[in-house]
Amino acid sequence: MAGAKQRIEQQPAWVLHTYPWRETSLIVEIFAREFGRVALVAKGARRPHSQLRGVLLAFQPLWMDWSGGGEVKTLVRAEWQGGQPLLTGRALICGYYLNELLVRLTAREDAHARLFDAYAEAVRALGRGAPESPILRRFELALLQDLGYEAGLAHEGDSGEPVRPEGRYLYIIERGPVRLEVLEEEGASLDPAALGEQPLLSGQTLLDMAAGDFSRAETLAQSKQLLRMLINHTLGGQPLQSRRVLKELQEL
Repeated sequence: MAGAKQRIEQQPAWVLHTYPWRETSLIVEIFAREFGRVALVAKGARRPHSQLRGVLLAFQPLWMDWSGGGEVKTLVRAEWQGGQPLLTGRALICGYYLNELLVRLTAREDAHARLFDAYAEAVRALGRGAPESPILRRFELALLQDLGYEAGLAHEGDSGEPVRPEGRYLYIIERGPVRLEVLEEEGASLDPAALGEQPLLSGQTLLDMAAGDFSRAETLAQSKQLLRMLINHTLGGQPLQSRRVLKELQEL
């Protein structure tokens, strides 16, 4: 697909990242509904009177046209769709976290329509001032599922039996949710030092996550630990800059 010449018109998209290119232009990483993450050169976008200067903003829904056949296409037109408040404060940092996850974990020109919709809903919810933690957890789960972690949250990893709400589980990446009693029978050490970053999870938390319900405080706390473990695994241990900034902001 990257080598085939194409002309794409009226594609819904979001800007993930921009950086200068040559004297007056920008390279723009976008996330498009039908094409995934695409790199575009916006020629002349840094000129004082360029029509693109006030349009190529992060966290704003756009219609975009582009053309070309190489790895980096040429931006032809960008138009604001409207209806989205600018993100500020903590919501802005959370938005950068979403963008960094997409840039780091998705391949270029690999369509993710469901993930696009999940991202759009997350940005709109951040713009409405909705609580940030449930927004981030829903998006992280949608991202992992789209990357292939169709985690059997509602079923025990080995037996396929339904997760028991009152049960206590570890989520083992190669197996899924495993009940503590099963691990004890296998002779596994359940000492906190041996568990590392593997969080203990209630069965109800797993069922809530499978249903997309993050209203319980315990579910919110435990799902954060689980999703962070899975994302760290997917990143290969590489740190996220936006996560560091958010942590520093919380400490302040």
